[in-house]
Amino acid sequence: MNLDFSPDEKRFRQQVRDFLASDLPLDIRERVRLGRRLSADDHIRWQDLLSQRGWLGANWPEEHGGPGWGPVERHIFDEECAAAHAPTIVPFGVSMVAPVIMKFGNQNQQRHYLPRILANHDWWCQGYSEPGAGSDLASLRTRAVRDGDDYVVSGQKTWTTLGQHANMMFCLVRTDPEAKKQAGISFLLIDMQSPGLSVRPIITLDGAHEVNEVFLDEVRVPVANRVGEEGQGWTCAKFLLTHERTGIAGLGHAKQALRHLKSVASRARHRGRPLLELPSFRHRVVKAELELMALEVTHLRVLAAARDGGAPGAESSLLKVRGSELRQELSELTRRALGPAALPFFPEFLFGDAQLDAEQAENAAAGAQYLNRRKLSIYGGSNEIQKSIVAKTLLGM
Repeated sequence: MNLDFSPDEKRFRQQVRDFLASDLPLDIRERVRLGRRLSADDHIRWQDLLSQRGWLGANWPEEHGGPGWGPVERHIFDEECAAAHAPTIVPFGVSMVAPVIMKFGNQNQQRHYLPRILANHDWWCQGYSEPGAGSDLASLRTRAVRDGDDYVVSGQKTWTTLGQHANMMFCLVRTDPEAKKQAGISFLLIDMQSPGLSVRPIITLDGAHEVNEVFLDEVRVPVANRVGEEGQGWTCAKFLLTHERTGIAGLGHAKQALRHLKSVASRARHRGRPLLELPSFRHRVVKAELELMALEVTHLRVLAAARDGGAPGAESSLLKVRGSELRQELSELTRRALGPAALPFFPEFLFGDAQLDAEQAENAAAGAQYLNRRKLSIYGGSNEIQKSIVAKTLLGM
């Protein structure tokens, strides 16, 4: 693989930088830079700007209205957005359910949902995990019983990220309780305003309302909202999860976190010298940087293999495992570098509009981010499960 960027790719990088410099709202940039929680309006404003530019569906082919970027352009775009402190694009619509609809949806579904996703008209959430079906997702118990032209859905979903903002949910349901676990599952698109559907917040360890429980009490869902054939939901689910796990690697955000760590460790003092010069600490920083460089090459290989619209393979599990571990390590090292300055917790600043002095503002998110990053090795399929996938699929064990 040639790791040097071509002149065209360098011009594209500059184009992205220019767009971010001119169009990314300053107030949103600052909230991201300081690790403050974004509101739904912040996400919508930024994604509307990307939609107007034609860049919201960065992973979409031209035939469906996307920019038709190759893997390198997508990598550059993600990297520059993270470097500029742009918000992460909420992935559930453009990066997760959209590829499923493109591959498995019928023409009516593609004509209706894809333009709305690309125009940022719908906010999607994911109805996969249940209280008794997390890593063992195929054991899900949410039932969908056919009643004429509708399914009647009853059950519970959990860890539904940003479900409090969503108006649509893609959901795995059991349509055949007698079939083999994987064979009895179907993939439904559910209106979050449907009678019988309710959302209850889960407050996470860092004090944020990021995830939710969703309860479905005899919710009627049109059969026309089923993607693929009845019982084909597991195929859709696996296809979607490979896209999700590839994104969890978060290369651009890891690079930005490494830059921030080096800055903090250069300013922090240990016995009169910069902490970054302490051999034991410097060793961990250098090790993380080398592993990040190796992960970037693997990420480009996976993107290149999927450039023709196919799903990433088991390599996406490698990206998920190493990417999540690296981001956790970087948050741990940043917390250590800040020492006691990482301890204060200011919810009014992190989740509201209160202001702090410059030094407090720079450090305020470190503790909360450290706690929040613990989830990275769990969601999207726990790292233990991902290692089993790698062992079985890639190593033949």
